[in-house]
Amino acid sequence: MTEHKPEPLKLSDDEVREILRSLRHKEGNWIDWGKRCKQLQDAGYAAEDIFEETGIEALVQNQVIVAAQVYDSIVEGQPPGEVLAYCEGPRSDVLYELRILNQRQRLEAAMLAAEKRLDVDGAHRLSHDVKALACLAQIPEGFSRHPGDAVAYQCWRQAKRQRDLSQRARLIAEGLRFVESDTARQQLEALLQNLAARAPRQAPLLPLYRPETSEELPRLLPLAGEMPLTAAEIEAVEAIAPEEPFQITRLPAGSACVPVPGWQVVLKAQDPVAFLVSSGCLPNSPGGDRETVLVAIDRAQRDWDENSYFLVEEEQQVRLAWFAEPPSLTILGRLLLVLRPKRILDEGNITEPWQMDD
Repeated sequence: MTEHKPEPLKLSDDEVREILRSLRHKEGNWIDWGKRCKQLQDAGYAAEDIFEETGIEALVQNQVIVAAQVYDSIVEGQPPGEVLAYCEGPRSDVLYELRILNQRQRLEAAMLAAEKRLDVDGAHRLSHDVKALACLAQIPEGFSRHPGDAVAYQCWRQAKRQRDLSQRARLIAEGLRFVESDTARQQLEALLQNLAARAPRQAPLLPLYRPETSEELPRLLPLAGEMPLTAAEIEAVEAIAPEEPFQITRLPAGSACVPVPGWQVVLKAQDPVAFLVSSGCLPNSPGGDRETVLVAIDRAQRDWDENSYFLVEEEQQVRLAWFAEPPSLTILGRLLLVLRPKRILDEGNITEPWQMDD
């Protein structure tokens, strides 16, 4: 069923000019401005256009429009004159914070806000405390649904869990400032009497982590050993299959594995095997100081192509090689990567991070 949109409010050109002139000269109070901005918006005028004509920013328009509606709902409850005077203040920011409450809650909250002369921060806390208490199926023992008790309850609840004595005393004092019912006051006073008592120890937060990238979950590759190796030794390595969701890998008895970052080239390999070799024995060696590197191949990829290196068998030993044309030698697998060991200048800095240079 299509939702029926209300027809725009029809205003004559003269009415629009008069409303804009009135807003431009800030005639009346903020409640009048809110109602006039609402008239223009209901007539189809965009907030940006109203800003250009009057200098009232879009955010301010929204605040005074909503706050004026809250004010009207408070007036319906016929509060004392001093409450209305406080709301008219101007306190559009305070009334805007009360928008999340129903009509009865708004009236009671406005009366408490006027009594305590709350600013916008106090009104924000008040409205959220009232809303939080209203969501509870059962009122906590000793407290009522009065806005003052709603604030007092949150102070009491937080104070019970606060281990810092000064902060606990501050919360109790704040609760006593707002508390309405005698029974709620007794709850806070009982907490005050036990101020020196240790707060119940809270269980620490669980150290929950979730990997964000595949590289944070390494893949274990079966290790064939260190060169020189034979084709039989390469073929004899049993394949392993990681199990989701944590890449649990069950190893055959007597086998060894090596962790490799979860790069795409590794994750896509169907039957990977790794072995160690001196960097000087690599084809097209990068030069520099010799070091032991880790070579990973995929035994499932045995079809030649000119853009890859392959592990081949020659004279009963295996070697890595590149071929411009299909070789006559037996291909044992395609080269996936050559991994150099990570260089760590000071391994102590890993376990003792406070030992850092300035």
